[in-house]
Formats: sequence, C-alpha cells, structure tokens
Amino acid sequence: MPIAVVSDFKDTDLDQYDKVIEALGYTPGGPGADGLLFHWATKTPDGLRTVDIWQDRETADAHAQAEIGPAAAAAGITAEPRVAYIDVHNYLTA
Repeated sequence: MPIAVVSDFKDTDLDQYDKVIEALGYTPGGPGADGLLFHWATKTPDGLRTVDIWQDRETADAHAQAEIGPAAAAAGITAEPRVAYIDVHNYLTA
C-alpha cells in the first residue's frame, strides 16, 4: 500500500537539502529512487519539510537508512527528522 512520509528537519536550510539531492544524484524535476512515486520539499519557519509518496513503508525506510541518512550527515544535517507516516488512499501522476 502506498505511504506518505512527511519529514520535518529542524534547523536545516535549502542549501543543505540541495547538497543531499546532489549527493544522491537527483536533479530537480527528474526521477527519484526506485519505489518513490512523488516528492516535494519546502522551507518551514524552523527548517525544512519533505513530503514523499512511496510504494510502501519498507522501501521508504530502507532508502532513508542507506541513502538519505549518510547524505544528510555529509551535508551537515545533524538533527534527526520528525517523521510521520500516513496511509495513502489515492495518488495521481502527470
């Protein structure tokens, strides 16, 4: 079942986010990881928020641990994100 992953990174800025995206080999508007259906990011008053739709939670968690965590640490992101998982009823694509 698809899952939404909403992650809030306190004290994180868009430059750090861009470093993570670059380290992962992604380009804005391009494809993401296998199993990722949708992604967006925005600045918040106290940091950064990302919202992803994944095919399933296991794939999302595996990618976060193996790829995002190390890239985030290399970009200077030290705080653990606050993460919420939400079951997805429906999603649409272009």
